[in-house]
Amino acid sequence: MTPPLADVFLAAAAAFVVLAIVLLYRAVVGPTTQDRLLAVNVLGTNTVVVLALLAVALDEPWFLDVALIYALLNFLMSIAISKFTVERGGVL
Repeated sequence: MTPPLADVFLAAAAAFVVLAIVLLYRAVVGPTTQDRLLAVNVLGTNTVVVLALLAVALDEPWFLDVALIYALLNFLMSIAISKFTVERGGVL
């Protein structure tokens, strides 16, 4: 990969990391359980995007394997938290 294009991907990954830090505030503060659940889900998706951008920028394809596994774990975590929330009666 050409260095200027790799720099663009690295800059995009850095921007997503900054957005993840902002989302972390929403995940901690809330104010509702649904807000926290959505923030955690977006954080997971954001992490997958950062890993994919790093895979392209650094020309390391194993980052994509990690991103896929992380995406599956993120999906399972969202389902588990949603089920837990429904069982506690905290749905909408």
